[in-house]
Amino acid sequence: MTHRPAIGTDRTTRPGRLIVGSVIAGVLLSVLWSYEFVDHVIGANVANALLGEDAATASIAGTAAGLVFAFVSGLAGTFTACNIAMAASIGPMSEAGGAAQGTLRSLLRPLGFFTAGMVGVSAVYGAVGVLIGPSLPQLSSAMVGDMPVRLVQSAVVFGLVGLVMAYLGLAALGVLPDVFRDRPVARVVVLGALVGAFLIGRPYPMFIKLFRSAVDSGNPLFGAGTFVLQSVGNVLLVAIVFAALALGTKGRFLRWFSSNSRRSTVVSAALLISLGVFLLVYWDVRVPSIFGIGWFPTMPYN
Repeated sequence: MTHRPAIGTDRTTRPGRLIVGSVIAGVLLSVLWSYEFVDHVIGANVANALLGEDAATASIAGTAAGLVFAFVSGLAGTFTACNIAMAASIGPMSEAGGAAQGTLRSLLRPLGFFTAGMVGVSAVYGAVGVLIGPSLPQLSSAMVGDMPVRLVQSAVVFGLVGLVMAYLGLAALGVLPDVFRDRPVARVVVLGALVGAFLIGRPYPMFIKLFRSAVDSGNPLFGAGTFVLQSVGNVLLVAIVFAALALGTKGRFLRWFSSNSRRSTVVSAALLISLGVFLLVYWDVRVPSIFGIGWFPTMPYN
């Protein structure tokens, strides 16, 4: 069995510089990020256009309306960290595609593994969320000091997801033990599961509205279905781009990306470390600072 060498063994590559650059990129993104622009300007306008009415006041009456709202609100949240994670998965997905690069099977196989991980977590959380109901911090209006308890849940969940993603990025570089070495399929499934876990901490207003509707229905299957559609909507754009690159180039893109293990590793590791640092700094440093817990720099627009 052959083993892919850690990137640190290549003298032409300096993992230290890549790590520092990725950390700086993650911190800068947390400073520059504007949730008002992403959630309200982009997200709300996209949802309003797709629904043909104001998403904030739209009625979610009935199963069909709930499923439509779930997918539309997920698609409206395209410009979120979910898609950075999806982009970081392109390298691992190209490795999990199998030997027959360029075939439809080589495209559907890794997308299927990624989706399985994402859908599994989304469906379970949707069903459990309906059963637990308003006792979830995510649906509570309670406060912990001056900070809403729903944001405390967000800070905990996204902090943990950020740590895992940063670990996966460092492991890919050979800096930390890689539990997925020679297990590309497991790596893709876990990355999909992490994207699905974004729902566990998401404070996105349209998602909270959907969540409350699912709880009010009292139907765990409805909760599972709407959460799955929410996740699918989140990553659909990047999935289409991945598919277009793979099919449009008849597999040449996947072969080019996976033919050089260093290229694939550098891109994936940099994105995972940057995203992990962003999640940690944004949710566990910047967000608490808004409520007087610590300090964090802000930009005039955010």
